Amino acid sequence: MSSDAPQQLSSARLILRAPSAALAPAVLDFDLRNQEHLAPWSPRLSVEDLELAAIRQRLACAEQEQAAGLALRYWLARQEEPTRLIGQVSLTQISRGPFQNAMLGYSLDAQSQGSGLMNEALGGLISLAFSKPIRLHRLQAAVRPENKPSLAVLRRLGFALEGLSLRYLFIDGAWRDHQVFALLNPSWSDNEAP
Repeated sequence: MSSDAPQQLSSARLILRAPSAALAPAVLDFDLRNQEHLAPWSPRLSVEDLELAAIRQRLACAEQEQAAGLALRYWLARQEEPTRLIGQVSLTQISRGPFQNAMLGYSLDAQSQGSGLMNEALGGLISLAFSKPIRLHRLQAAVRPENKPSLAVLRRLGFALEGLSLRYLFIDGAWRDHQVFALLNPSWSDNEAP
């Protein structure tokens, strides 16, 4: 199943770019700047993962997944500084058929925290995911209970807490519990088939 997702989205303050090998130097810069900032919340990148060739390969794989309709990924830049990446948003593990679900992921530069930029970026991604032709029924997100800023973002966007997944991901040296949240597409009726 192919995707009709746009290569670029924009909002009042942001440009969201789909993956492309041309972004590799900017992605490396983002990864290096934010290693420590993201360490408590995301699996750490290895030394090999931080090589330009590996980043180009990761972006090429992401580009193929996006073209196949298996994922939606966008790198964020401020409108006034379009070449400096400050974050990313993604919908992965897109499942069709009776599930119509995807897993939401996101990260934001340490220096861009607290300004509403992630709400802005995710608002655009959610609108895309719930609109035609992508039209998913449900989005899921898993967040460590200690990650208060991320929990606040999900609540502001209307995600509802569904439960706790014990020992969900190996992060920062241990298996970590995650709270699981979901957001349902309000345009689907209960008896409407996918």
